[in-house]
Amino acid sequence: MINSSPGVGRLYIWCVFWGVLVTLGIFLGLWQWERAADKRILIAARDAAPALIAPDEMPLDGAHVTLQGEYLAEYTLFLDNRIVGSRLGVAVLTPLRDEKGQLWLVQRGFIETGPTRSAPKAEAPSGRVEVSGEWQVARPAGPLYGDNQEGVRLQQISQAPWEGVIAPFSYLGWLHAAEGEGVFLPWWQANVMPPSRHVGYAIQWWGLSLAALAVMMLGGYRLRKDSAQ
Repeated sequence: MINSSPGVGRLYIWCVFWGVLVTLGIFLGLWQWERAADKRILIAARDAAPALIAPDEMPLDGAHVTLQGEYLAEYTLFLDNRIVGSRLGVAVLTPLRDEKGQLWLVQRGFIETGPTRSAPKAEAPSGRVEVSGEWQVARPAGPLYGDNQEGVRLQQISQAPWEGVIAPFSYLGWLHAAEGEGVFLPWWQANVMPPSRHVGYAIQWWGLSLAALAVMMLGGYRLRKDSAQ
């Protein structure tokens, strides 16, 4: 009886260890499966987003929005470290006041700067302009190391650098302009991972969970056999 105790202890530890891995794999697979469902809803919502001309309320995320108004060119800032193809540059961010007095932040596209750190420059047409593109609702940004703003360069797109400088923007978000006056090379695309990839991850986790279960059962059988001797 005394001699069998170490074997029973090893069997218990073995089962607990592999049982935790099996359970973890199951839950991670379920998490990815739920994310796939969420992405289907998100993609469907973006596909159903309306086309709006001069809206006077908050556009839905992904809506195709057309604005008429005037650029506030003197308040242009630049989103740093954008890469298009093999070219390094910035994205041009300029406020626009529409004909109703609403203030919008417009991402006007990419300009190449190369590796220089001198302040970028981008002309903006004066007078009435029309621009259109996809509306992106502002969301919490990812981790930021250091200050967001360095001169006229921003590390992350945000409305915060204009706070206290101009009147508040009318809506929390920005227009990624694709065509119109003062629009440069479009570069932005919505970063939405397809649901199929999340389903693939779920299957991988469940496959690993099944493999861990097989190892737990096979090893447990051998440990029980050894402890019985």
